This record gives sequence, structure tokens and C-alpha cells, in this order.
Amino acid sequence: MPQTPIETSPSIETGANLSARPAAEAAKPAPSSLQQPEGVTASLVLSDGSVFWGKGLGATGTSVGEVCFNTSMTGYQEIITDPSYAGQIITFTFPHIGNVGTNQEDIETKTPAARGVVIRLDITEPSNWRAVQHLDAWLKSQNLIGIAGVDTRALTRRIRDLGAPQGCIAHAADGNLAVDSYQAEAAQWAGLEGMDLAAEVTTRQTYKWEQTGWSLSDGYGTLSEARHHVVAVDYGAKHNILRCLASEGCRVTVVSASATADEILAQAPDGIFLSNGPGDPAATGVYAVPTLRTLLDKGLPVFGICLGHQILALALGAKTHKMHLGHRGGNHPVKDLTTGKVEITSQNHGFVVDATSLPEGVEETHISLFDKTNEGLRVKDRPVFSVQYHPEASPGPQDSHYLFKRFVDLLDERAKSN
Repeated sequence: MPQTPIETSPSIETGANLSARPAAEAAKPAPSSLQQPEGVTASLVLSDGSVFWGKGLGATGTSVGEVCFNTSMTGYQEIITDPSYAGQIITFTFPHIGNVGTNQEDIETKTPAARGVVIRLDITEPSNWRAVQHLDAWLKSQNLIGIAGVDTRALTRRIRDLGAPQGCIAHAADGNLAVDSYQAEAAQWAGLEGMDLAAEVTTRQTYKWEQTGWSLSDGYGTLSEARHHVVAVDYGAKHNILRCLASEGCRVTVVSASATADEILAQAPDGIFLSNGPGDPAATGVYAVPTLRTLLDKGLPVFGICLGHQILALALGAKTHKMHLGHRGGNHPVKDLTTGKVEITSQNHGFVVDATSLPEGVEETHISLFDKTNEGLRVKDRPVFSVQYHPEASPGPQDSHYLFKRFVDLLDERAKSN
């Protein structure tokens, strides 16, 4: 299907409506001939020449990445700080982003790795008792570029129909936007396929984690008595995953994605956790898969989430591939094939395990009810399992929290057998 350039309406007051030009006209206007509306201070330019005008938010400058969309209605701060969004420009389909402000608790990593943020409506003043900062000011503090006033429905339809494009997001306070060069930057960017981004977001040093989940009355807690010791391999771990492990009585040691099997085993773990993360699992797997294969031979319980699920599949002999547009949102139905139950899940991934490539002895346990793609697996003769989605689901839903208990049950069984 040909990719036809899109130009925004000159009016940005109601959100910069977009309209696709007929195919016969698509070849006529180059980006240099697009008429920039008055008052715009930001643009999103796709590699095919599509231009979305708007009002700039956050930091000024330019940033290039893959443009994706997220359908969650809450949790924008957790989404923006999820390390799995490294290399991506996030489009929020829900129009009211920023309405509850930002705070120091709802973050998933100290340094966000996303490339930019695209929203529909201007940000209102925060209306929440936990808010300490306006989203615009917080984006500035994190050196993140945002654009408001974009017809996110049109952009989402474009991604749905043609796949996730490469784009350049730009914010210039003086309105001096060079869309020609932005298109060139987007077109020249290598894309996520074949890119190892876990190496960019992983921890640089080993550390301990004992913070537990948040409660309305007390905030975050602290692990008081550990039942097990888990080593978490950080491919881009969300903080709330580590909190969920600690809340189940696990003392967690977090190690780098490049940690060797000997370095991991030197920590004397009772089990291994494989975290979420960004990029192409095959690229990260170049160094992660040999390490994991050694660990699998030790008989330790292993639990993987998202990128960790994909790398586990690769270590077991399966294959992964890039998706047309990926799964991102807090409302994805997943069926547990072992129980028949359907969970509403939180997801963020652009690559997927090829279920047809799972080897003998490895069972598919979960599937997406959107497109029947793989969402989970387990090894039949070992205490090893993983899921594609996010059971920690900060800020929600919480249908899949049972998976952390399932992992701890495996740790308990191993402790009894020893």
C-alpha cells in the first residue's frame, strides 16, 4: 500500500485536524512546499513526508524514533518512564494527558528512554492531590520533547494501517521548523529491527532492591523478611516489577544485561528473573542467550517478562520477529490456555515470539485475543515460564499479579526439595 504524505489543517486551535491527500496528488507537494500554520511551535514529521503540526511541550530540539501508540487511559507518567520505550515516540490515544500532573512516585526508571510524546489536547492545570509538577515542566526536567494539538486519531489510523513509522519530533520555541531536514533524519534512522537497546538502558552496576508496593496510607514499603533471593537480569526493568518481587518476599539483586552466568551464579540466587526491555530481542540475544542457556542447565526457577520472555524463547530454540504495529496499552485481553480464563493486561512490545517455532518440550500458555499471537510459554520439565505482557501493570490492571506468586511457589518447591 503506498504511503501518501499527510498535511495538517492550518487551524491548530481545535487540535490540528489531518486529512490524507488523494494518491494522485501525493507526489506533487514535497515537504518543503507544506504551508506551516501560524502559531505552531512543534511538528512530527514521518519518513514518508507526512507532517503533523502542533504546540511544543517540554524540551526544545529534535529527536528521532519509531512512532507508536498507546491506548491506556491512565498512567502516562509510568508509560513515559518505562525503559521499554527506548527509541520510540509515544502517541497517546486518550486525549486528556497531563490532567493529574506528575509526582516523584509514579516513575519506572530514573532516566526516561523514550524519544518523545504526542498528545491530542493542551495540558490542563494538574487536578490531583498527589501532583507536585505540571507535565510540561516535568518533560523539560527530563529533557523530553512533546507536541500537543495533534489529531492522534488520524495518526493512530496511519500506524494501524501502514505499520509503525520512523519519525522526527521537533520543538522550536520561535516556530522555526525545518521539516525538510526532519524528514531526512527520520528516513535515515536505522529503525528498531536489529537494534540492541537493552545495552543502553540496563544498570551499570549491581544493586539490591527491597522496596515493596505502594499503598494509599503509607506509600512504598520496605521488605522486612526475605524468604528467597532472586537475581533480576536488567534488560530495562521497570521499578514496579522489582517491587512486586519484593512484595512476595524476595530479596532482589539486580545485575546488568551483560552479566555472565558465572557472575549471576556467584550471587547464589534461589531463582532468576528476566526483565522487560526495549529493542530487538535477537540483537540483545547475541550475548544474553548463551548466558541464559547456561543458567537453564542449573535447574533454577526462571521467570521472564516481555523482552525477558522473548530472550527465554530464543534460548530455548524458538524465533522472534517484528510486529506490524505492536501491542501497547492497558486493555489487552489475553487467554490463559491452561485455565481458560481471560485476563485484561498491560502491554508494551513491538516484537513477538513465533509460536510455531517453539520446540518440543516447550508449551504455549497464553495467547492474545486481539491477534492470537503468543503471550506466554513454559518448559514442561523445568521450573521455567514467561509471559509477553506486564503482570506488574503499573498503574493497572492487576489481573495478572498471580504470576509473581506462581514464581514464588516454584522457589518454595525448590527450597523444600533441597
